[in-house]
Amino acid sequence: MTETFLLREDVPLSGYSTIGLGGAARYFALSRSQEEVVQALRFARSRALRVQVLGGGSNTLFADAGFNGIVVKIELRGVSYLEDGDWCLVSAAAGEDWDTFVRACIDRGLAGLECLSGIPGAVGASPIQNVGAYGQEVRDTIVRVDALDRGSLVAVAFDGRECGFGYRQSRFKGNDKDRFVVTGVTFRLQRNGPPSIRYPELRKQIESSVDLQSFGAGRPALQAVADAVRALRRRKSMVIDPSDPQSKSLGSFFLNPVITTEAFERLKERRGEVPSFPAEGGIKVPAAWLVEQAGFPRGYRLGGAAISANHALALVNLGTTTSELLGLARRIQEGVRQRFGISLDMEPVVVLQD
Repeated sequence: MTETFLLREDVPLSGYSTIGLGGAARYFALSRSQEEVVQALRFARSRALRVQVLGGGSNTLFADAGFNGIVVKIELRGVSYLEDGDWCLVSAAAGEDWDTFVRACIDRGLAGLECLSGIPGAVGASPIQNVGAYGQEVRDTIVRVDALDRGSLVAVAFDGRECGFGYRQSRFKGNDKDRFVVTGVTFRLQRNGPPSIRYPELRKQIESSVDLQSFGAGRPALQAVADAVRALRRRKSMVIDPSDPQSKSLGSFFLNPVITTEAFERLKERRGEVPSFPAEGGIKVPAAWLVEQAGFPRGYRLGGAAISANHALALVNLGTTTSELLGLARRIQEGVRQRFGISLDMEPVVVLQD
């Protein structure tokens, strides 16, 4: 079969990551259809190349030396809506911009994603990360994930219950990491449903401008919640804004650690009051609190790499390199480990050259 996908060589990757770091890819393929994804994977196989699948680049950190393989940029497009009584099945191709997709759902009065407004990236990444914010996660609404098996190059589909969702986790990030390429996601959203306002910070933000006693359902209420979420994210420089240097990041760089109840009680005995949230398998401790309490305040710098002045979990590029940024990350991890005996895991995917 004749290759029709767009293939380029020696492409700088810094322009394809929200943090603006990384060297060049040996090969770079823009895949606008499932067949073009297959062609890119066949090309890689024929030359024994490593493959890195890329969506919106909001959670991917490339090495300074670049990537000695092929980066497959997913550009699949398309959104469809199927009404089913009080519900609507919304199917989106993996290359759709996430925030644009969320806005479109809200415009139709569809509830279930409003707290995930303002998050950069592509739809295809949402099930991989089990994207979540302000008390809402995509596992609450995903009913189907379409994918391509990288080994057999056969299209497969998973029911939402088969995805192994956990806190920022799924089968696509765990046991089946790098086995599948997500090509589309289907969500089950409530028509004219009420918004989710579980998160205390979000509730406080909404109460500052809206009377919750008269807060209803449907598009106006969903839009109010989405606007409040975006305002919170903007205040923390957690939306992409070229005029805000503090937003040149990959969002939260560390996961909130989940520790056992016993470990949490020991931590409280040593440190006094510790903020926490209930979680699957134990107690979730805010990583941002751990970072700051370990002696790394907002604005802390290592050369051109810094902790955001507006959010303790975001590491920002103020004129740095990937190597220097990872050096800062490791320094923070070691500081938290020494002070609290807790390991912080990095959230972004770090792609090395070889």
